[in-house]
Amino acid sequence: MTKKEIKEIIKNGIAPVKLVRVFMSYDANYRYYLPLKASDKLFLGAAEDDFILDGYCVRRFRDVKKAECKDDKCLEILHREGIIAALACPEVDVTDFYTVFSSLQKLGRNVIVEKGSLDEELWEFTIGKIERVCKNKVYMRGFDADGIWDEEPTEILFSNITSVTFGSRYVEVFSKYVPKLD
Repeated sequence: MTKKEIKEIIKNGIAPVKLVRVFMSYDANYRYYLPLKASDKLFLGAAEDDFILDGYCVRRFRDVKKAECKDDKCLEILHREGIIAALACPEVDVTDFYTVFSSLQKLGRNVIVEKGSLDEELWEFTIGKIERVCKNKVYMRGFDADGIWDEEPTEILFSNITSVTFGSRYVEVFSKYVPKLD
C-alpha cells in the first residue's frame, strides 16, 4: 500500500467520520481510530476498542504500513450508540510535533509519548507532563509505576516519537493519583 493511498483512506475518514483500522510498521497488532484531523505528516484519531473511545492518539503517517476503512456493522453500532455524535475534536494542531506538543502543553494534561519498536527491548514509554517544547524535541517530566515523578525532565527527540496519547483512561486515571507538580 502506498503512503498516498494510506493518507487518502485516513483523511477520507475525517468527514464523515469513519472507523479506520491502522497497521503500524513497528507493531504486530492493529489499532482502530476515528480520524479527526490530519496534516501531511501526522494524524489525530480517537482510539476505539469494542465500541468504547479511549482518548486520542497522534501518529506519523510514515509509520503506517496499511489502513482500511471499516464501513460495516461496527460503524453502524458506533452511530446508533451515539458515540460518533458525541465525538469531540480536541484543539490540537497536528502540523508537526512542535505544534502538537505546544497545543497539548496549553491544555495542561499529562500525555504518553512512545517510541514504538517490534523489539520490546527497544520500546520506549514516557508518561507525564510536558515541561518545555523546543524546535526538534520536547522535555517531559515523567512518573513511574509508583506515581513518583522523575527528578529531572527527559529529553525526547521528535524524530524518535511514534505516538502521543492523551485523554486515555490510563493517562487520566493514573494522573489523578500522582502528586501535582508546580
